[in-house]
Amino acid sequence: MNALLANPFKEGLRKGEVQIGLWLSSTTAYMAEIAATSGYDWLLIDGEHAPNTVQDLYHQLQAIAPYASQPAIRPVEGTKALIKQVLDIGAQTLLIPMVDSAEQARQVVAATRYPPLGERGVGASVARAARWGRIDNYMAQANESLCLLVQVESKTALDNLDAILDVDGIDGVFIGPADLSASLGYPDNAGHPEVQRIIEQSIRRIRAAGKAAGFLAVDPEMAQKCLQWGASFIAVGVDTMLYTEALDARLARFKPAPEVKVKSSY
Repeated sequence: MNALLANPFKEGLRKGEVQIGLWLSSTTAYMAEIAATSGYDWLLIDGEHAPNTVQDLYHQLQAIAPYASQPAIRPVEGTKALIKQVLDIGAQTLLIPMVDSAEQARQVVAATRYPPLGERGVGASVARAARWGRIDNYMAQANESLCLLVQVESKTALDNLDAILDVDGIDGVFIGPADLSASLGYPDNAGHPEVQRIIEQSIRRIRAAGKAAGFLAVDPEMAQKCLQWGASFIAVGVDTMLYTEALDARLARFKPAPEVKVKSSY
């Protein structure tokens, strides 16, 4: 395989090496590059809950590229057209949100594969993914380097988890704690014992099926729990949250925290 198509994140998962990551929600290439110098194994560029355009995602991929940290992109949704765009700008690892069924998972897989194996639109000669046509036989090699992760974050998805895990082409399953806890009837309470039990059970089921299991845990203690339960890739923080915490902690050393007043929009 061409060295430009290597995917160390996927290779690490294949070898059983735990991948420690960071969520990027700041939407800026500058912050992404700062994070890339920190040594995280992977950096998730969030297009679902952060206001990133495709161009923003592209610029952050460029900023991370010179460093060892491996980028992953979470698009706002798993549509065929959007997946095509994100792959063409050079993403090799995708995290697709809100996958509730095996049929959805199969559709996502098809969107990442060129015909005849799938339905990805052909445009490598004008795309960064193939270095604008400079990677010979890109289409024949691309599938091997892609790492496809899907998010299970609802009761429906949990009910269909075994079927989702059976879908060929899915490399890993990520448990979305916030949406999952809400779907289970415990909104804003991912720490509820029942939610915790289901998270542990799900991670173990994913690993038993031979897939990588992922999680986002901004609480270090929760992150350690997930690692003990067998998580393969875990994000241990969010850049905007860490930035906010650092700002508040520094200010608190010198003056009381100001009261935040929000103007009514009504």
